[in-house]
Amino acid sequence: MKVLDTPRPPSGLRRLFFRLPIHLYRAHLGWLLGGRFMLLTHTGRVSGSARRVVIEAIDHDPRDGSYVGPSGYGRRSDWYRNILANPGVTVQVGRRVRAMTATPVPPAESAELMARYAVRYPRLAPRLTRFMGFQVDGSQDDYRAVGERISFVRFTPARLSSTDGRRT
Repeated sequence: MKVLDTPRPPSGLRRLFFRLPIHLYRAHLGWLLGGRFMLLTHTGRVSGSARRVVIEAIDHDPRDGSYVGPSGYGRRSDWYRNILANPGVTVQVGRRVRAMTATPVPPAESAELMARYAVRYPRLAPRLTRFMGFQVDGSQDDYRAVGERISFVRFTPARLSSTDGRRT
């Protein structure tokens, strides 16, 4: 694995293009993106205001309802830093909206997630890794090495406590 320059978050027209999926969700058309993308609503660590971003749902466990998504700009992403400060989030996949708790995924598990992603999406995986600043040779070991460096986050459904109604 060769590390290229890590991309900077988009600005100008490119930023507008990247934020178009948010407008699909606001227009109640998020279902058009299927189960592959999710609208993440989180709280700004400085402003305390609601913030939104659409990220890829690279893994879903139907048994517990959890999703995993990557931070394309790594630990520098505002949304990633926001969920570290306040892990209580809302996730919308298609038409379903759920309160969730965000938890960073450990590097060893991230490595396996990235290796499975590369098998599932052999044409998309090299492009995704290049976008995130990595050049891979296509081997599972290379994808695992990338996975150890990417910031993945698991979103687990928040449970309501039966005694006081707060999320746990």
